[in-house]
Amino acid sequence: MWKRLAAAVGVMFALAGCGQGQQKAPAPVAPAAKAAGPAPAYRAKPSPTLLAIKARGYLRCGVHPGLSGFAFRDSKGNWRGFDVDICRAVAAATLGDAQAVRYSAITAQDRFSALQAGEVDILSRNTSWTLTRDASLGLDFPAITYYDGQGFMVPKALSLTSADELTGARICVQAGTASEANLADYFRARSLKYTPVVVASEADARNAYQTETCDAFTADVAALASARSVMNNPGAHVILPTVISKEPIGPVVRQDDPAWTDIVRWTVYALVLAEEYGVDSKTAPEALNTSLDVRVRRLLGAQDAFGPMLGLSNDWAYKTIVQVGAYDEIFARNVGPDSALRLERGHNALWNAAQPGLLYAPPIR
Repeated sequence: MWKRLAAAVGVMFALAGCGQGQQKAPAPVAPAAKAAGPAPAYRAKPSPTLLAIKARGYLRCGVHPGLSGFAFRDSKGNWRGFDVDICRAVAAATLGDAQAVRYSAITAQDRFSALQAGEVDILSRNTSWTLTRDASLGLDFPAITYYDGQGFMVPKALSLTSADELTGARICVQAGTASEANLADYFRARSLKYTPVVVASEADARNAYQTETCDAFTADVAALASARSVMNNPGAHVILPTVISKEPIGPVVRQDDPAWTDIVRWTVYALVLAEEYGVDSKTAPEALNTSLDVRVRRLLGAQDAFGPMLGLSNDWAYKTIVQVGAYDEIFARNVGPDSALRLERGHNALWNAAQPGLLYAPPIR
């Protein structure tokens, strides 16, 4: 028995000695996971609105009946203006033809019901984005095209410097607009008294102001500048520096077609990106063929395929830019230095401009 025990102990020591100076066997390694490939592209349902537009051959656009710089008929009866150009851009993106638009002049009171009833495909009519309008009307605001705010116009002869000096004044305001509620909120918060002169349209408000039925006229600052530009003596009136609200303005569509919302949204963003990348209606053709900037190539459809994701051709943005222009071109000719309004870019400057504004578009990638 002692011999067997000694032999067992000897075997144990021998085994222990064999492990000295040798590496342990590596632990089993789990098989490497297979590299994941790109996620399959999500295929959204085709936009019913887009299909209807293609079937009829034109876009139906609801615009202001007449607001200089934004939507008005020229001497030949053609619609022109900043908001009109937004619809032209959408027509170019979807149909390849910026002229394939039929316009409907819609009042402030009827604008949402006309869109809800399907009378127009898009509303492009100085309409502010608010929670109530976004959440309770079955409508969507795809993007902001113009950052504005409510102000006041008064006769220069009054030498006023602030809206707070309008206590006791008669103030013209258009019915059915956010301006009516903003006016009441502002004066109530400051315990100021005023007499509202509520009229049906912007033209009525302008006429009432010119005939001195009211002492001041309140509306979005851009609308006031538009009204002043067509008055008998524009230089006799000033827009006070007081701005009492935020009015983010942009096109409106029905909420039941998210693919259409995306189309309108990215058409607006394409206009903004074109300005940011230094591409316009004149330089786009050359940039399409020679630009080495991947951002420009993607925007114009020379690289990758983003248009089909929206149900559009790959050169959708190129057609829009060439036919309608980049954002800065649209702004300049309608409301900026090349127009009667001569509005400054202000908040509507690019985010990276020398004097930065709020204009910012997500990237196409």
